[in-house]
Amino acid sequence: MKLTSSILEIHAAEVEAKVKRFIKDYLEKSGARGVVLGLSGGIDSCTTVALSASAIGGDKVLGLLMPEQETYDAKDIKHAQFVANKFGVKTEIIDITSTLEAFYNSIPIFEPKDKLCKGNIKARTRMIYWYYYANKLGMLVCGSSDKTETMMGYFTKWGDVAADISPIMDLYKTQVRKLAHHLGIPKEIITKPISPTLWPGQLAEEELGVKYETLDLILYGLEHFMKVEEIAKQLGVKRKLVNSIMHRWLFMEHKRRLPLTTKLEYRTVGADFRLSRTIS
Repeated sequence: MKLTSSILEIHAAEVEAKVKRFIKDYLEKSGARGVVLGLSGGIDSCTTVALSASAIGGDKVLGLLMPEQETYDAKDIKHAQFVANKFGVKTEIIDITSTLEAFYNSIPIFEPKDKLCKGNIKARTRMIYWYYYANKLGMLVCGSSDKTETMMGYFTKWGDVAADISPIMDLYKTQVRKLAHHLGIPKEIITKPISPTLWPGQLAEEELGVKYETLDLILYGLEHFMKVEEIAKQLGVKRKLVNSIMHRWLFMEHKRRLPLTTKLEYRTVGADFRLSRTIS
């Protein structure tokens, strides 16, 4: 198998139709009134909003824009509103700064300099808003996680990955870009640097240590049981890089699964209770 960019080519129109059918069918079966999405102005959320609006109508899609003081970027707000208007999606802007400050001030061991823990609070706070709106309005939460970041565990557990459905989670980031172009998402959004916006200056590719174009091919090779040595040779990268990506993918499995528990077996309450040897 040759690891070239062509291996990740998609038939965008077919992918669009399949994803839209999935969203429409799931919504109809659930009986929900529509979907709520976190609309950040990034490529994943903008693509998911476009697909959702095309599938069920923009009047059944609510995009929540949730800026906060530390990472506020007027360009992201502009991009989010442009896409919402283009696809007829309802939006609401909620400044979550005061909510975040309340969390920070109420946690006895809170450390402002711990960017990761602080950033995770932001992601989980956004999730709370999504689910409140969904509960209150009888809607579903529609996630916008892609395959690359999900495999790498590049998300906050019980935060930005939390959703009832995640329509683009089987698309690598580079494939999302192709689909976004097909859907008419502006080039400025497609090409701008990726950031979870959990702290100022945060850039995904810097944290991941590799460009998405290379990362996607490495992950594709690993998924298809290619040896580390062969992937490294074909892509002209160091084995150390491929190994680190493989180890992170496997190590982050806990972030992609529901909580584990001990598997217990019993016959009757209070009689002949015994532990199973299997753990699920």
